[in-house]
Amino acid sequence: MRRVVVTGVGVVAPGGPTREDFWQRIVDGKPAIRRVTAFDPTAFRSQIAAEVDFEPSRYGLTPRVVRRTDRFVQLALAATGEAVADSGLAELPDENSGDRRGVSLGSAVGSSITLEDEYVVASDHGRDWLVDHRHAMPFLYQSLVPSSAATELAVRFGARAAATVVSTGCTSGIDAIGHALRLIQDDEADVMIAGAADAPITPITVACFDAIRATTPRNADPERASRPFDADRQGFVLGEGAAVLVVEELGHALARGAEIYCEIGGYAARANGFHMTGLRPDGIELGDAIVDALDQARLNPDQISCISAHGSGTKQNDRHETAAYKRSLGDHAHRVPISSIKSVVGHSLGAIGSIEMAACALAIQRGVVPPTANLETPDPECDLDYTPQVAREVRVDHALSAGSGFGGFQSAMVFSRVEEVAAA
Repeated sequence: MRRVVVTGVGVVAPGGPTREDFWQRIVDGKPAIRRVTAFDPTAFRSQIAAEVDFEPSRYGLTPRVVRRTDRFVQLALAATGEAVADSGLAELPDENSGDRRGVSLGSAVGSSITLEDEYVVASDHGRDWLVDHRHAMPFLYQSLVPSSAATELAVRFGARAAATVVSTGCTSGIDAIGHALRLIQDDEADVMIAGAADAPITPITVACFDAIRATTPRNADPERASRPFDADRQGFVLGEGAAVLVVEELGHALARGAEIYCEIGGYAARANGFHMTGLRPDGIELGDAIVDALDQARLNPDQISCISAHGSGTKQNDRHETAAYKRSLGDHAHRVPISSIKSVVGHSLGAIGSIEMAACALAIQRGVVPPTANLETPDPECDLDYTPQVAREVRVDHALSAGSGFGGFQSAMVFSRVEEVAAA
């Protein structure tokens, strides 16, 4: 089996435009949540979000690129640029270099900003049922087709192996990295640009989550509104962002002297076949995914050093997830530090899984477990160690990340310190 490692990390997230800004923000447990500025949110139940202060020109994105691409693609391009630079790879490989590079990008809602904006224009704010296509932008088709995002990355970074978009709701980020893992294991590529991006802070997305009361109405206190596992939580906070990892075959990385963050030890996904938005309280499917990922990594439950939780801040998810950890990890579930960075950067739908995996890679490299911000009064039904408010210095040999998404998607991934795996 070809081994796969992480050699580059790029993050564009709320509270900072770079990987280091992101890391400092989550370690400090300082939420980057505020009243929505992308549009007037007055009419909505939930009026807050975790927004990215994003300036495309900072990342070398020209006005032409900005004109033809949705914000989520721009975020992906920016994060990929940082990840590729961090990895030490040439930004554009020579045709004879043998660099078999591919793309696996996740997104839950794709070009939702562009599609909504253009519908508003073409329909004259919804007045006209029969719209005139001549009023829409010339690049509308590229926004309609999610695969255009992978194409943009492939062209920009010289990826000639598979270029794929993975859309599995809120587990898209983990699943995109998992897809990249499988392609390298199957010898279809040596290097993969893998991660996810989403920019869902639009009126229609906010209205949809308002309708099912999934997002918090705690508008008067934005920084304390995202409260995973807390008894006083009222729902999740919508976010946006992107994280991209450069993942490559171990021998390829060693041959070029790359710095290695960690190894992808295992990945598994399940579907609950139960309900579009509902979760079984016993957490059986997520628990099964965790057990499968651990088996692939050849790890016992008590070898997990920390967990990056899905931790959305809804009662249904937090209790479901707690049950899944108890089911899959046994007694060790009560000893391992678990944290939710959604308390700081919000829930960016498909992007958050890759952002959380970036946090796992950095935790292994730096020996710190970020806290769950705003966890003041734990829910008695969430009785595990959810690392309240303060980061911990912990040697992280094996990090687990779990994700849960509308549609019944349940995914888990294990990252491991390379020398520990090699010695096993």
